[in-house]
Amino acid sequence: MTSTTTTPVRARALRGTLRTIGRIAGTIWSNPRARIGVVLLAIFIITATFAPWLAPYGASQDGFERSAGGSAAHWLGTTAAGEDVLSQIIWGARVSVFVGFAAGAIATVIAVLIGLSWGYSRGFGGDVVGFIVNLFLVIPGLPLMIVIASYLQNGGIVMIIAVIVVTGWAWGARVLRSQTQTLRSRDFVTAARFAGDSSFRIIFREILPNMTSLITGSFFGAATAAILAEAGLEFLGLGDPTTVSWGTMLFWAQNSNALLTGQWLLLFAPGLCIALLATSLTLINFGVDGISNPRLREGKGR
Repeated sequence: MTSTTTTPVRARALRGTLRTIGRIAGTIWSNPRARIGVVLLAIFIITATFAPWLAPYGASQDGFERSAGGSAAHWLGTTAAGEDVLSQIIWGARVSVFVGFAAGAIATVIAVLIGLSWGYSRGFGGDVVGFIVNLFLVIPGLPLMIVIASYLQNGGIVMIIAVIVVTGWAWGARVLRSQTQTLRSRDFVTAARFAGDSSFRIIFREILPNMTSLITGSFFGAATAAILAEAGLEFLGLGDPTTVSWGTMLFWAQNSNALLTGQWLLLFAPGLCIALLATSLTLINFGVDGISNPRLREGKGR
């Protein structure tokens, strides 16, 4: 009897979740700028996923003419080591997309856990967390990343993600803490507290669902920062130089004096891809803002 009664409840909950996801997707897609961002991001994700089938050559396959210009066999030319530039651009999308989403997701999870608990709690514990968060906010991010990456050099992609996460969670935690403090005084939270609900349940069942758009926006912001940080660290030679990524392409192009030899595509192509990927996430954020604030939705309220 219990299973038969819980099945319709679960079905209604599933339908409600699907309707919510559809409404969020529709709101984002209705924004022209966000629509452009979604299309750009989809292109990069498809490129990264199907890189083995899209790339004409292997990621590190060499043996071609060195520093050659564009041709039918090599559309964007070759590197100083005799590698196909277009193939490296396609394979490099995997690293940037993976690092952006992985580091952005981990940093957002940490920001959510710390921001919500910090915003809901009072007393000495909240002061200690506030001191730690403010410390990370005061220290400049790029120098801190360089110092940490220098000590953990040659750690590969995992090291890059760890460095980005360590230096990138504090801002999101600060923003979520402010919103949590606002929601903490709402009537539905007060009612849950008087009903005897635990702090854990109030935070994750009452407060967290009302911060979905803010958390989503925090994720896209963290992912954008992660993509740029990964490219910057790789360009400075603090990553694994044997990994084919857009950042290492810039590193090797700089080492081979690509501009002096007329190989400007070696710098322009990966730089443009990094800019477009970061721009796509920023454009999607315009649509995410419209979820929590209807006044920001395109074509509404005019």
